[in-house]
Amino acid sequence: MPLTLIIGDKTYSSWSLRAALALELAEAPYSELLIPLDRPDTHARILAHSPTGKVPLLQTEEGPVWDSLAIGEYLAERFPEAHLWPRGEYARALARSLCAEMHSGFAALRTHLPMDLKRDQALAQVPADAQADIRRICALWTDCRERFGQDGPFLFGHPSLADAFFAPVAARLRSYRIELPQVAAAYVETVYRWPAFQRWFQAAQTERLR
Repeated sequence: MPLTLIIGDKTYSSWSLRAALALELAEAPYSELLIPLDRPDTHARILAHSPTGKVPLLQTEEGPVWDSLAIGEYLAERFPEAHLWPRGEYARALARSLCAEMHSGFAALRTHLPMDLKRDQALAQVPADAQADIRRICALWTDCRERFGQDGPFLFGHPSLADAFFAPVAARLRSYRIELPQVAAAYVETVYRWPAFQRWFQAAQTERLR
């Protein structure tokens, strides 16, 4: 039984994007089931697959794995040769710290700058709490690039789960035309050149929405 990823709209579902990028990193064959969001039957359709009624969910031979962080950890263990986490004990710990912070934090950014891959327009004003989130994110990216920039253009040199988790943030910053310091702007460009992200982004541009 191949892996099946249950996702929401590619235009809006940042958590689904994270899980899909993790699967791309693992080079794992999988099928995709997209359930459009915010429709009368959305919750019931997702519940047919997910005990939480949320996406993403990865259906495996042994059963479902829900939540993007759990999906990433599952894939890292199942496909160790893909090195979804960076090499080196401290690098892995730092990458996990970044993913955990992304997973549970940055509420203002999520609220005021929701992911919309079809958007290309600045906000009239970015609220102060969202600006604070953006500064924190830029600081995280800069720290990683200073430590691991010699190994490649991603946060830890080669693409990892940290990039899967921050790719939707990079998309938000471009969609809302946020002015960024040089290192952060270069990282956003790296994400947009990433073939795995580009495939999702291009699919979102042709997606039929409500």
